[in-house]
This record gives sequence, C-alpha cells and structure tokens, in this order.
Amino acid sequence: MKKLVEILTKKKIKIAFAESCTGGMLASEITSISGASKVFGMGLVTYSNQAKINILKVKRNIIKKYGAVSSECCEAMVKNLAKISKAQINVSITGIAGPNGGTKLKPVGLVYIGIKKNDKILIFKNVFKEKNRKAIQKATIAKTLKIIKSIM
Repeated sequence: MKKLVEILTKKKIKIAFAESCTGGMLASEITSISGASKVFGMGLVTYSNQAKINILKVKRNIIKKYGAVSSECCEAMVKNLAKISKAQINVSITGIAGPNGGTKLKPVGLVYIGIKKNDKILIFKNVFKEKNRKAIQKATIAKTLKIIKSIM
C-alpha cells in the first residue's frame, strides 16, 4: 500500500473507494500510510442494499434484477462513486464474504471489483477459494491492490 500511495502522490492522482463486503478494509489500509491524505479523499462503506441505493444512487431495479453481488451493481457503484468523489481512480467492491449467504450461482467468495480510471471502466469477477470471511476479505484487498497497480 505504501508503494501505491507513493505512485499516486508522484502522479498527482486521487483515489476513492466504495466498499461493501470488505467493510472499509481498503480505506483502512490506505489511511494507515502517512501521506495518504494527498491522494485519498473518500471511502464509503455501502454495506446494505439501501446504502447502495441512497448513497451511491444504484438503481433499485439493478439490485432487484441482478442482485447486489453482480457486475451490474459493481459498475453502477463505481460510476456513481466517480460522480461523488471527483477522483481520477475509483474502486468499488461487492461480494459474498461468507460464511453464509452463498448459493450455487453466487457462491461464498464471489467478489466483483470495479475500477474506473478517468473514462475507462473495468469489472473483475473473482471467486476466492479461501474458507473464512476474513481470508476472503484479505484476498479481495490484495487482488484490488494488484489491479490498481496494474493500471497505473
């Protein structure tokens, strides 16, 4: 994370996060780095469907039709976060960290990571095989950081 903060600072790029299943872990990681305030202005934990609808303006019918854990919801989260944050890089995370809540179609460990850099949007579907909630959350953070660094 320290390296990421250094790169963002050097390039004068701001970053913002909208997290669901990671509950603010990504924001916590970045704010643990001295100097992060130069690049990180906002982290939203939109854990409930209601928060996604009210704060991130995800359309109710997206959640109804596809579910909160879907590429469609993840994309709406990251697009609308970008409008609120005005950051050059925006990140959204939505998934099922378990141990409950999974189904055959949407198993525990299914996580969508959305990245919007300027006008480009990328959505990554991941199925983490870790067996517990904390491990899935940590794997999600690690994967998210890897993706962000790859687009820098």
